[in-house]
Amino acid sequence: MKHIIYGGDGFVGSYLAAQLMKDGEKVVVGDIKRSDHAHYQSKKNAVEFVTLDVTKPEDFDKIEIKPDDAIYNMSAIMLSPIVTRAERYDFFWPVNFFGTRNILNAMEKSGAKNLVHFTTDMIYGHTIFNPMSEDHPVAPIGEYGASKLATEVLAAEWREKGFNISLFRPRLIIGPGRLGILEKLFKLIDYNLPVPMIGSGKNPYQFISVFDCAEAARLAWKAGFPNEAYNLGSTNPPPVRKLLGDLIKEANSWSVLLPTPAPLVKMTLNMLDWMNMPIMDPEQYMIADEVCILDCSKGERELGWVPQYRDEDMLISAYREYRANKDADNDTAHGTAPTSEAT
Repeated sequence: MKHIIYGGDGFVGSYLAAQLMKDGEKVVVGDIKRSDHAHYQSKKNAVEFVTLDVTKPEDFDKIEIKPDDAIYNMSAIMLSPIVTRAERYDFFWPVNFFGTRNILNAMEKSGAKNLVHFTTDMIYGHTIFNPMSEDHPVAPIGEYGASKLATEVLAAEWREKGFNISLFRPRLIIGPGRLGILEKLFKLIDYNLPVPMIGSGKNPYQFISVFDCAEAARLAWKAGFPNEAYNLGSTNPPPVRKLLGDLIKEANSWSVLLPTPAPLVKMTLNMLDWMNMPIMDPEQYMIADEVCILDCSKGERELGWVPQYRDEDMLISAYREYRANKDADNDTAHGTAPTSEAT
């Protein structure tokens, strides 16, 4: 038996590969290109890497899938960078939906039936009840959520064929190696500029650590790939105002938090979006002032999964990584990059 991770050299996939290798498992990574993740490269000799594009059905012949293999779909196009309305279908659907369908077809052809697949909490859309359990109504606001919801429909169809498919719906995933939309926030703080909030900032905002995501996928394998969906989010997320205020203090910044009238801001952002000049994706700003807290107790009950990282610590850690990268770039630009010596 081996673990095949499609998109395994990406953000969550590379951490899952590292964790499975620690368990002594055989891991095969299929991805469009190999990254320079330090935690991944340090163990590269233990991984079989295959250059593969999930949007191309012919590429799946590059990896021999056996019936007892564990399959993980970590390939995805996320909400960053921001693209215009006209581009969104062609941006999200080829990888998120058609890539998933190609994986399922390859599994069916080989006789493999065990899959872990990541979707998103964006399938829920606006909050109907809180906290949002896995039976919350689904109504995606944009193409990203819609493309991911369509893969859950696929999963339901393949389950009827005897497949075991564990689905995970994470909140915004953060951790070493990815900044995404947070980089815009960090730049404002670095330049001591006001930090606007959509609404009052009294609503909590929930993250999930990449490490907790990788552990959830590993536990699904250990549990025999339950045919269930699981939310992934942190425990007791603080209000946006406190979360950002603590970050500003950590950065020794003079930035101030700027509450804004949420309806007016959303209307303005919607207008810019319709004019093909998006600043944020609608799936980000349309729920920014809502209480969107995932109930993750099902994962604890059925998988023994408990998130280990707090939102405050994750955000500050991401900022420190941003600063370290920026300082390293500045050192390089001024010819002061540190040298290393062999020992």
